[in-house]
Amino acid sequence: MKRTLPWVAALMLAACSPALNWRSVALDGAALTATMPCKPDHAVRTVEMAGLPVELAMAGCEADNATFAISHAALPDPARADTALAHWRAAALARVGAATVLSEQAFAPPGTLPLPSAARLVAQGQRADGAAVTVQGVWFARAMGPQVRLYHAVVYTAKPRPDVADAFFAGLALH
Repeated sequence: MKRTLPWVAALMLAACSPALNWRSVALDGAALTATMPCKPDHAVRTVEMAGLPVELAMAGCEADNATFAISHAALPDPARADTALAHWRAAALARVGAATVLSEQAFAPPGTLPLPSAARLVAQGQRADGAAVTVQGVWFARAMGPQVRLYHAVVYTAKPRPDVADAFFAGLALH
């Protein structure tokens, strides 16, 4: 109980921050609702995942010196889901030159697939302007009919902010 109270208090403080105006955001086509600290912008583009072209939908915003983003895509070949997640993670980390992974653990919320590449991690990298950036991200997947839907949620900050990342990731709800 003593270990739980500080964590809960930190989440409540992060959630109550005036700079973080948390709201529920339904992501079209994702069967996912996210709690985001700002009103997100949305975009869709075609990318290659596991050798297949897919429509990648993104929602993201900036608040309190942090960037919050969620992306998702339907992969038509379920057998390629783990490979696609691994490549997606490698590409996301390469984009910010994140050669140092500070921590990594499995990430499989209820209703998702227990894939080896489904993970939560914290890594250090650099923004395009050379400034340091901490990447706190999750990658996971779930079966949806004949397809697998892949998800990635991330928080970019100058320094690790586990309280903010915990609140963001806890607000991801599959339906």
